[in-house]
Amino acid sequence: MSQETLISSVTKVFEAVLEHTNFSLSRETTAADVDGWDSVTHIMIISEIEKTFKIEFDLMDLMDMDNVGDLLDTIEKEISEN
Repeated sequence: MSQETLISSVTKVFEAVLEHTNFSLSRETTAADVDGWDSVTHIMIISEIEKTFKIEFDLMDLMDMDNVGDLLDTIEKEISEN
């Protein structure tokens, strides 16, 4: 899956969970950059990403994510392992 396709799919998940499109995701984007991305919506975003990509994140991977780039890398890793 290309980075472009991946970030587009992840953006759709964010839009659905956050119920707005007032953001642009890049590899450097963090929760502080997106209105409504808090601890509760973070859990919802992760859950929807797992459903969308049919993957399951490891707890350690989740704890090591600092930005959207880390999230994308982890999704790619999980997809390749399945």
